[in-house]
Amino acid sequence: MYKDITFLLNPSEITAGTRGASLGPYALITAARKNNSKLFGSHPVDCLKDCNSLLDKESNFKYAKNIDGLVTIFEELGGKIKSIYSDGNFPFLLSGDHGSAGGTIAAIRAAYPNKRLGVIWIDAHGDIHSPYTTPSGNMHGMPLSTALNEDNKECGVNQISDLETELWDTLKNMHGITPKIAPEDLVFVSVRDTEEQEDRVIERLGIKNYAVSEVREKTSDTVVNEILQRLDACDHFYISFDVDSMDPVVTSHGTGTPVDNGLFPNEAEGIMQGLIQSGKVSCVEFVEINPCLDEKKNEMAEVAFGLVEKLVATIIK
Repeated sequence: MYKDITFLLNPSEITAGTRGASLGPYALITAARKNNSKLFGSHPVDCLKDCNSLLDKESNFKYAKNIDGLVTIFEELGGKIKSIYSDGNFPFLLSGDHGSAGGTIAAIRAAYPNKRLGVIWIDAHGDIHSPYTTPSGNMHGMPLSTALNEDNKECGVNQISDLETELWDTLKNMHGITPKIAPEDLVFVSVRDTEEQEDRVIERLGIKNYAVSEVREKTSDTVVNEILQRLDACDHFYISFDVDSMDPVVTSHGTGTPVDNGLFPNEAEGIMQGLIQSGKVSCVEFVEINPCLDEKKNEMAEVAFGLVEKLVATIIK
């Protein structure tokens, strides 16, 4: 189906609350070189221009920090991902923080506007806040709301500015498609750290979460089969994999917001491999590796690279 894989590096970290996620894509490449792997020399590699210089000054947006830069990232992703698909290649994104994943979803929809997209969100967090509900203003907690066109104003606690409103609406309406996905086409895996506002919108929208305990009880294969049944009406899938979905005791704390009791790496691998083997996955993204926070000297990137290498082998088989 695809001629090749194109690795798209997106070193943006403007939506994270900690510093260092911009180094995550390069930490993965370092892990490959340490293991004498030629993976990144065997496939095209492109890099997205970042807006990280915004971090050198105060953001003008209290409840949507650096949203002006995020609009630029969304726009850039649209062009890059469309180009990769036009070349007949599979986009495999290695990104910094998770905030730009809403732009990835928007870009996939822009490239295939008439296809129904399913999203498998493997993460410790729901990332379904909005500027109206956020306790921090950090936009890596909001990407799914941009895709779902979801403000959750009934749970709102913030009065946002007119310019914040305008830019937030720009994100939600990126490429002239809104919403990008339907709630029934979104599945959570390993989500275990959410705020009350997120819990309420997740319940209202009926979004299924496969908790770690459920994955362990049912096995990865069964979870994959259930996800495929749930998303059967979708034409293709996007897998968004945040490394904090994994257990930091088993991997490391080399990520911005680690949460205990996560997936084991082999469980994450089993789920992603099974989904890819369905033939319906059209994009994969790895996010939130932060070597600056890694107490085990780049162990998170080492673990993540092992997963990337195995997934690539399946994609191009």
